[in-house]
Amino acid sequence: MDLALTLVGLDAETTRLASDRAQAGLAARGLSVKSAAALGPSARDLVCDGADPAALKAHVRTALGDLPVDFALQPRAGRRKRLLLADMDSTIITCECLDELADFAGRKAEVSAITERAMRGELAFEGALRERVAMLAGLPESQLERAYSERVRLNPGARTFVRTLAASGVHCVLVSGGFDFFTRRVSIQAGFHEDRANRFVVEDGHLTGAVEDPILGREAKLATLVSEADRLGVDLSQTAAIGDGANDLAMIEAAGLGLAYRAKPVVAAQADAQIDHADLTAALYFMGFSEAEFVRD
Repeated sequence: MDLALTLVGLDAETTRLASDRAQAGLAARGLSVKSAAALGPSARDLVCDGADPAALKAHVRTALGDLPVDFALQPRAGRRKRLLLADMDSTIITCECLDELADFAGRKAEVSAITERAMRGELAFEGALRERVAMLAGLPESQLERAYSERVRLNPGARTFVRTLAASGVHCVLVSGGFDFFTRRVSIQAGFHEDRANRFVVEDGHLTGAVEDPILGREAKLATLVSEADRLGVDLSQTAAIGDGANDLAMIEAAGLGLAYRAKPVVAAQADAQIDHADLTAALYFMGFSEAEFVRD
């Protein structure tokens, strides 16, 4: 079976050095590189024979050492997917929207602490969400627009990542344990086909501190992946999912390509590949796209 080892660094020299180290590491395992190709100035694809990508990942990681390089090792065939599910907060955008709203209510420290524990998998998502939203009771609905305009920014590479996949025929869904006020806007900004999220309960122009049922959490994200794949008539092996927190873990584990972006340890440990150094376009390289195929503004 042909395996593709994709290396994405912060600059061309680092990626070249990573390629040299990786090839030496593969050779030590009795594997030789059949071909090598530049996907972009800081991205390279190495193709070799192998039977077990998972078993080789640890050896590649050891070979790369402390180089600031992201990599994916996977079967070369089937790398391009047909469905993408992406988390929003701290994945597609730079912030956690609830934390920013809490800042306007004077309770950011309390809410952020709960968010951090929930993302690490230390708290059940639904209870943590209800507790945080309850702290926003009485906040004017107008503060949602303020939070979006002042605090919400796309992560580097996010728009190119989503738009390139969409242009290649991938159905892209933004699925968030956050709230639809933000996902509606972010999905348009980044180029998603649709979005799924929770809803605040609002009365007389103010947040009540409650969330509409049912809550979209970890299992709902997985269910969305499965149902969308079924609707499109694609196998889960033809899907990709990306996120950073424990709430994303089920969909990341189930997807054909599960990606962890600047993720908590519990997520990074289970993902097929991690993006810790490069921007979100690293995911495109992992799927076999060259920079010449990127859709940019």
